[in-house]
Amino acid sequence: MRDTSTTVGPERRTVLPPGPRLPAPLQTALLIKAPHRWLPRLRRRYGDTFRLRLAGMGDMVIVTDPAEVRQVFSGPPELYYGNPVNAPVIGERSMVVVEGKDHLRLRRLLTPAFGAAAVQGYDEMFERIAAARVARWPTGRPFSALAEMENYTQEIFLRVILGIDDERRHAKLRGPFRRIVNTSLLDASSHLRPGLERFEPWRGYAAARRYVRGLMDSEIAARRRVADVHERRDLLSRLVATSVDGDALSDAEIRDQLMTLMLAGNHTTSTTLGWAFHELVRHPAALRAARAAAERDDEDYLDAVVNETMRLRPPLYQVIRRLKEPARIGAYVLPAEVTVSPAVGLVQRDGRAYGEPDAFRPERFLEGQPGPGSWIPFGGGVRRCPGSRFAMAESAAILKAALRRFELRPAARRPERVRSRNILLIPSEGARIVARPVGAAGAAGTGGGREAATAAGDAA
Repeated sequence: MRDTSTTVGPERRTVLPPGPRLPAPLQTALLIKAPHRWLPRLRRRYGDTFRLRLAGMGDMVIVTDPAEVRQVFSGPPELYYGNPVNAPVIGERSMVVVEGKDHLRLRRLLTPAFGAAAVQGYDEMFERIAAARVARWPTGRPFSALAEMENYTQEIFLRVILGIDDERRHAKLRGPFRRIVNTSLLDASSHLRPGLERFEPWRGYAAARRYVRGLMDSEIAARRRVADVHERRDLLSRLVATSVDGDALSDAEIRDQLMTLMLAGNHTTSTTLGWAFHELVRHPAALRAARAAAERDDEDYLDAVVNETMRLRPPLYQVIRRLKEPARIGAYVLPAEVTVSPAVGLVQRDGRAYGEPDAFRPERFLEGQPGPGSWIPFGGGVRRCPGSRFAMAESAAILKAALRRFELRPAARRPERVRSRNILLIPSEGARIVARPVGAAGAAGTGGGREAATAAGDAA
């Protein structure tokens, strides 16, 4: 029996924490549709650690104490599975799926493409794409910031990650890419029952998935044939050119990392940015500070805006690990094959870790770093998201471009509610804002006092 904190004898009986007695299908539905409402209620009733029973997954133990979160993230990789449920979507060789030595090997080979020097090499592309996207924003009328951020991150994927600059090819690719990126839980059910792919809507989803995977295979093969691959700055070229101690990524490994970036990276970043604009236009002081930071090219404050957005509005409410063998987590000795889930949304709104936990206050990330295990939007340990630096840089680029060009205000007085879309938590109306060119007559540059006054941190 594994114990990552204190000695536990093999005779010690495994014990699950308490939890609700609702039928497993109902618990599953509540977790999918309203984790931000349901899990806080369960913590108030059962404490920091509690159990769910889910259809198709069995027992899930929710962990919210930062010490226990650190224990899960710092545990030996041979003790925890990643999230194999994703394998049919993103591929068997994705870093999210592979285990043990294979995982560590992939991480070593991916590091050159996501390190500080590499991300600096992407900065000029981020800024050019951000400026072009913002120039197309409508002025003087409401629009969805979330939809614009989805367009932006898709273009980042095509141009910076895949290295495709041909507009005609973009037009051809956008439809299949959107079909894959906007995969619904209904679509995903075909991974459990492949026979469904003979029927709609699964047939269309399966066709788009095959098309996109085939396209990536073609791009990888073509990139291997070019003579200047080592000089190219896009991420795909870096993955093709990377070699560490004579080891290199296979075509299948590169394709599955690209699928992971498309499905996991795109949507989480665009959702975070949608929420960032939603919060900024409702907090005039933060909006003024962010605009001033953009003008002086101060990425520290813009990073703080993104960090605070991810703290207050994490696009993913949970991180999932699975125990390979019995182990103690906090006060409980959990059995093998139990899913252990640090609840990002609960951990990051805990008043024991943050003053005014429901308030949007980017300055808290300039005043000091969060306590260990209390800020975990990128996960932690050996499975921490390797693309976090990439995501922060592309986020700063679009914030700078928008804040330098426009004065922004909310499209409606009341903050938008949280809505579940598949596994993401998004603004219910798409983070609708109004943009006017800086200096335009009548521009409401700071969100307009009364319109912003109602935003005391919509915890719903």
